[in-house]
Amino acid sequence: MEIKVNFLDNLRLEAKFDDFTVVADQPIRYKGEGSAPGPFDYFLASSALCAAYFVKLYCQTRDIPTENIRLSQNNIVDPENRYKQIFKIQVELPTDMSDKDRQGILRSIDRCTVKKVVQTGPEFVIEIVDNLESDAQALLGTSLADGASTYIAGKDLPLEQTIATMSGILAGLGMKIEVASWRNIVPNVWSLHVRDAHSQMCFTNGKGATKESALASALGEFIERLNCNFFYNDQFWGEDIANAAFVHYPNEKWFQPGPKDELPKGILDERCLEIYNPDGELRGSHLYDTNSGNIERGICSLPYVRQSDGEVVYFPSNLIENLFLSNGMSAGNTLVEAQVQCLSEIFERAVKREILTGEMALPDVPREVLAKYPSILAGIEALEEQGFPVLVKDASLGGQFPVMNVTLMNPRTGGVFASFGAHPSFEVALERSLTELLQGRSFEGLNDLARPTFSSHAVTEPNNSVEHFIDSSGVVSWRFFSAKADYDFVEWDFTDGGNNTNAQEADLLFGLLEEMGKEAYVAVYEHLGATACRILVPDYSEVYPIDDLIWDNTNKALFFREDILNLHRLDDDQLAALVERLEESELDNYTDITTLIGVEFDDNTVWGQLTIQELKLLIYLALNQLDEALELVEEFLQFNDNTVERELFYQAMNAALEVALDDELDMDDYEPVFRRMFGEERMDAVLGSVTGAVRFFGLTPTSMQLEGLDKHLRLLDSFKKLHAARARFVG
Repeated sequence: MEIKVNFLDNLRLEAKFDDFTVVADQPIRYKGEGSAPGPFDYFLASSALCAAYFVKLYCQTRDIPTENIRLSQNNIVDPENRYKQIFKIQVELPTDMSDKDRQGILRSIDRCTVKKVVQTGPEFVIEIVDNLESDAQALLGTSLADGASTYIAGKDLPLEQTIATMSGILAGLGMKIEVASWRNIVPNVWSLHVRDAHSQMCFTNGKGATKESALASALGEFIERLNCNFFYNDQFWGEDIANAAFVHYPNEKWFQPGPKDELPKGILDERCLEIYNPDGELRGSHLYDTNSGNIERGICSLPYVRQSDGEVVYFPSNLIENLFLSNGMSAGNTLVEAQVQCLSEIFERAVKREILTGEMALPDVPREVLAKYPSILAGIEALEEQGFPVLVKDASLGGQFPVMNVTLMNPRTGGVFASFGAHPSFEVALERSLTELLQGRSFEGLNDLARPTFSSHAVTEPNNSVEHFIDSSGVVSWRFFSAKADYDFVEWDFTDGGNNTNAQEADLLFGLLEEMGKEAYVAVYEHLGATACRILVPDYSEVYPIDDLIWDNTNKALFFREDILNLHRLDDDQLAALVERLEESELDNYTDITTLIGVEFDDNTVWGQLTIQELKLLIYLALNQLDEALELVEEFLQFNDNTVERELFYQAMNAALEVALDDELDMDDYEPVFRRMFGEERMDAVLGSVTGAVRFFGLTPTSMQLEGLDKHLRLLDSFKKLHAARARFVG
């Protein structure tokens, strides 16, 4: 994590990280002002808070109340060496708590991350740099053996070379990549979380059988998502990018809708039009680019090569963004390596969806077959020793597809987790299923798994498939576990005994699609110095329903974005028009404004918590439409999950509106008690909102220039680095 420190007045300091600001000071006896804790005080508090977090986590997963649990920490200083200290953490537990849970809580405290880092002894590197912003050294936190050359299946170059090349590319782009966490809870299963230190919305997870393979996986995914603009999906890229020579890629084309908003000629091909516009309902305006919002420019479309004949087909960027999410993208040392990875994941997700929505039962992999892969079996056995039964199943549907499954059950909570992996190699597909299962997870994290169901509707509804795609957290049918499998077990192999090259395996996977009557469309990206590709397989690799192009398109942001960002500058007529559009849109009242308009706000601000419901409420107050405002205030208090401060504001608002709207009540009679109950400052804001003297309380002014929105601006800084690299590539 990158922490930036600013020097304030006297001895006060300000540390900024993520969306948080922490101020430190020194006691008056040390010539400070005593206005905030000192740096060492924060350090001491961090270990106590970390211990308490693990206690809370333990209790939450077991439905143990924490009201009667108390925790404290004291540091005992050695009088002969003040740097040698004992941190004594004491926890008071209810007398009726079982011995098992008492020991469990002690073990959970012992897992405190701060404690473990201190005990291990962090290494400090202190250096001077010319410029903090331009210092783009990779902060990967792993050491690789000099001269080592570790090859694994599917990689055309050694892991060491892959890591060095990819981290060098990211450093060359000016991105500080840091490892936020490592996980290795069972043998031969590693995972990590990496992110851009400047814009932590840009992050990926990696997994593998070794530390190095997991790191290569994370870096490869990071580069693939940069190349495919995935980190910036659904987001507003700002007016500068919207009006630049290109928005997405230098080879994009823009098409104007035809007469009566018809789809323009030149986008998609006949096959795709039959899939995406079967009833002729799709209009040109449905395909305007969400990221630029530049309607006058037209429909931004990206070139893909049709695999069957090499012809170029232009896909609207909006269509890709709305339907495919991250499916079908990969980076590699070579194009064919990337294609094998990309196609394997497409098959994994499509077959997984077919199995889960079809409520199929899969055959178990015989123990004697698992015994051929001792390193994988060691991880499975370690999970079972921890009390998690593991099922290993053949998901190839009778040898048709290179897909495997590992499913974990949690008897403590009744939850299950079905993890799938794919690759032409049986062993690699099995390994990926296991590493995917534990990617980024602790043993406590396995307590949050969804419970199986016999409800077919719960399993087959579209959102469940999306949940399974994102993090495999969706619901699984009990029928999946039936001992009567729908297919026989096949010990399949698509690699010719491991002798195939990546080029041969890519041809084989493309061939499987062709046999199914599916067409693949491929885009290759090399602008950033690494090879990446994106493959679309219409009517097969989509994540979201095709109807979303018409009924839930992300470019609905274009109807609201500018007015919402300019909210404080709108006159009453413009506000009335905005709230009318919001009402007529029939959008879910609990949709947050961040999602609606594609702009990231600081989570700790009112903007960051703002929903459509609260925005309408504030507009009605500004327009002095108090009846409508009161109705939404009552809904807010009943259903909205917001901060305590915001809830108190609306509790006071509810009372004030009741008085203001009742002809028999006089505000002068109630204002004194309101002020005693809710405080002077809060009541000033409430009464000012009711009279119109205060507008949009809590929302700081901004505009289409996004001033004050640091989180979003950091994201745009990241994208602009890519944009500049692409311009250099073609320039």
